[in-house]
Amino acid sequence: MDKLDKLDMMDKILREFEDLRNSQTSVLKKISKIEADNINLGVKILEEKLPDIFFAVDNNLSLVTDLEEQFQEVRDKFYKDNNLKALQEDRP
Repeated sequence: MDKLDKLDMMDKILREFEDLRNSQTSVLKKISKIEADNINLGVKILEEKLPDIFFAVDNNLSLVTDLEEQFQEVRDKFYKDNNLKALQEDRP
């Protein structure tokens, strides 16, 4: 795999991280919606368990975001260290 192919793969992974982050955010919003709907219902099991699920998903979101940022740094260093801007400009 040449350097530009590696860069393309890194960019693909970053897009997948973004998608994963967006998915986790969507799950948090859905949990919040269920919690809000349950205000009127008052179902005890939902009141007890939903905060645990919310916390777990929020923790996962933090882990994904941190790893995405660290991987972005790896990608940027790879780009700089290998002078890939010049290679990209020469690419057909």
